[in-house]
Amino acid sequence: MHSARIHESAEVSESAQIGDGASIWQYAHIRENAKIGANSIIGRGAYIGSGVQIGDNCKIQNYALVYEPAKLEDGVFIGPSVVLTNDEYPRAINPDSTLKIHSDWNPVGVTIHKGASIGAGSICVAPVEIGEWALVAAGSTVTKDVPAFALVAGTPAKRINWVGKSGIPLKKISETKYECPKTGEIYVLTSSDKLALK
Repeated sequence: MHSARIHESAEVSESAQIGDGASIWQYAHIRENAKIGANSIIGRGAYIGSGVQIGDNCKIQNYALVYEPAKLEDGVFIGPSVVLTNDEYPRAINPDSTLKIHSDWNPVGVTIHKGASIGAGSICVAPVEIGEWALVAAGSTVTKDVPAFALVAGTPAKRINWVGKSGIPLKKISETKYECPKTGEIYVLTSSDKLALK
């Protein structure tokens, strides 16, 4: 586990892969075959499910629940108490009243692309995909795919604006162009739901 920092109270499976410089804080639970990238931070009480893939430089805040088979690319932010679900039609029991086991359902995952952020207390209902650099506002419920650079909010979450790589809402300068007030970068609207950095 090289230079990773793992708090003594954390429960980390022997088969989990923890990257260089990663930090696993108090009472975090990292399940078998999970992969945590270099320099990523797993906060207090967070749960990372079996086989979950987390890229480099990610931040998973306190008490977030990341269920398998979630996949997070580099630089993803997961706020406190966020839930990434994995059961599209959840039941505790089968129709014959027997307790469901893992083989009785097909897990579906949440995919979060590079640089995207999920605000505190949000729920992403699998299967769903969050585009690069998108921002999900705190307390949202995501039930549909989110385009790259979109700012979504509400229950169910809907796009309310566009954001740049800095995470700040973009300023509209023409029908198809937006500017980041922080960096000055220009973004171009290529369709009604697709924005790209010029």
